[in-house]
Amino acid sequence: MRLSLLGVGLIGGSIARSVRGSTTADAVADAASVDIVGWTPSGAGAQAAKAAGVVDEVARDLRSAIGGADLIVIAAPPLACLELVDAIGEMSALAATALVTDVASTKRAIVERAAAAGIPFVGGHPMAGRETTGFEASSDDLFAGRPWVLVEGPTSPRDGVERVERLVRWCGATPLEMTAAEHDDAVAAVSHMPLVLSAALAEAVAGGEGWRSAGPLAASGWASMTRLARGDPEMGAGILATNRRPLAEQLGRLRGVLEAWESDVDRGDPVQLEERLESVRRLLRDLETP
Repeated sequence: MRLSLLGVGLIGGSIARSVRGSTTADAVADAASVDIVGWTPSGAGAQAAKAAGVVDEVARDLRSAIGGADLIVIAAPPLACLELVDAIGEMSALAATALVTDVASTKRAIVERAAAAGIPFVGGHPMAGRETTGFEASSDDLFAGRPWVLVEGPTSPRDGVERVERLVRWCGATPLEMTAAEHDDAVAAVSHMPLVLSAALAEAVAGGEGWRSAGPLAASGWASMTRLARGDPEMGAGILATNRRPLAEQLGRLRGVLEAWESDVDRGDPVQLEERLESVRRLLRDLETP
């Protein structure tokens, strides 16, 4: 099997490391037959992966990267994924049995673009990541036990999802099938809105006049709440731009909740505030109970 990684940073690099280090039963038998090809626009990530022994070949260009590949993984920021889908569609360089997938955080836009380009495609999104980027941040356990969403599209082959599931299991993740709309609505709430909130909190507090006195007091709560805002701006912007409608709807709902909190805090009734906090704690506890 020839596996081509278009992008060998945190996610692409972790895929390569996971496949090479996989201990799942089918992967042990197949690992020796997997030939991993890496390509990045600058070449740096692919070269680093080759030096680390997790990539067998560094492709000189995009055409050579996809030529002869059985499975092509587009491991790039969302907007770059869209550009790569267009480029692949224009090249007509895919093998007859080739299948393309991706790891982008939004699915509707890229599945639709792949359909327009007429390439065999199954959308993918491993629900794992870090605020750090680049091959040096990759690891062989990044996906262990994590959901990996798979989205069948108009140009998905009959066995497309099954073929990508094989890669998912090699990486130690759990495949989860969803529609593109279901995925984008869900991640707008649990992934993309937290990113906006993290950035907004930093703007409101660290960008204000009171930071001189507040800064020295900031501890773990501040660090946890602003962690997402410390991530890659290009990646974040692409995520927000390609999932703008579901995210805008979620932010609209949040605005109403924040206005209610503002009213309750301004009223200053400790009993009411305790009841509300207890209600939230109970809600979270119930969600965590199997």
